[in-house]
Amino acid sequence: MSETNSRPLSGTLVVALEQAVAAPFCSSRLADAGARVIKVERKGAGDFARAYDRAVNGESAYFAWLNRGKESVALDIKDEEDREILLRMLENADVFIQNLLPGALAKLGLDSATLRERFPRLVTCDITGYGEDGPMRNTKAYDLLVQCESGLASVTGTPDAPGRVGVSVCDIATGMTAHAGICEALIGRERTGKGSGVSVAMFDVMADWMAVPLLYHDYLGRPTPRVGLNHTVICPYGAYECRDGQLVVIAVQHQGEWVRFCDNILGDPALATDPRFHDNSARINNKPELETLIRAVFAAHDRAEMLKMLDATGIAFAAVNDVAALSGHPQLDRSTIGTPSGEINVPAPPIRRSVGETTLGPCPALDADGEAIRVEFGPRS
Repeated sequence: MSETNSRPLSGTLVVALEQAVAAPFCSSRLADAGARVIKVERKGAGDFARAYDRAVNGESAYFAWLNRGKESVALDIKDEEDREILLRMLENADVFIQNLLPGALAKLGLDSATLRERFPRLVTCDITGYGEDGPMRNTKAYDLLVQCESGLASVTGTPDAPGRVGVSVCDIATGMTAHAGICEALIGRERTGKGSGVSVAMFDVMADWMAVPLLYHDYLGRPTPRVGLNHTVICPYGAYECRDGQLVVIAVQHQGEWVRFCDNILGDPALATDPRFHDNSARINNKPELETLIRAVFAAHDRAEMLKMLDATGIAFAAVNDVAALSGHPQLDRSTIGTPSGEINVPAPPIRRSVGETTLGPCPALDADGEAIRVEFGPRS
């Protein structure tokens, strides 16, 4: 059995009428799992993420990362002939993913409900910004906008100002959620023989991720504050500056760790039972005093020395790295993918499978597979 055929979604055909980040993230993970993914792009410009940047040998970093292992066909779905090609693909497809504006496909008879009625085994996935109903259904939803609208930005950043999460977290979270929903629907189809619809909205995903701050507001009547590189309800859990100006984050989660931290790092075992600090609630209430003690100890050691001390003591820690440090990190695994401009290295897929390795397919040029797909799914003779 070939490596491709051994993957869990081998033999699954996914048609993705997609653009930007959320839907392509979802379909790229299906491709990693062995699905055949046909990416339907607009004639002429294609997926507008192709033009986000030219960072990777002239290719868009976003597009190259999110469109590995896919085939590309450029169609004008308003054109009757091209629409028929899309329908013949869907006749053979297992999954249809789309992230156009709500209602855009209904005018063409390509909405999910109509397609499932026509192709009963089809699993459909609609990805939107704010859902298919409600007062904001037609509001444009880009990642930063949803970070703000969902309240995520209000709990991110420093006490002085809200901040944006530095990657497209709303898009990525939505793509992850859609991926899970599609896999669940495929399992359900094996049991029932019928496809089903999955609908995922960026706002809903982030509202779910915001559950803890929301519960604090609803049940305690107070917000969770912005604390930068610190934790709002656990102490000590945050960043401290070492003698060389480098930052280290520590996390003391339970009493055993606290005792070891006092003994081996702070050098004062009595602090473990000090009424000001004896449990997490007390430490939170007396955080400024405790922070002063910790900062003084960290300021007496360079980062490398402090990391060794923490490791030897069994205290959870992390170096506050920049992207250059990530690039050279000993734990970072990479995979190679082809692009129209040559091979590039990307982080290896985080899902490691016990059967075979996951070789990533290339990122396609616009309409790279158009001719072959038009022959395969063209008019029957």
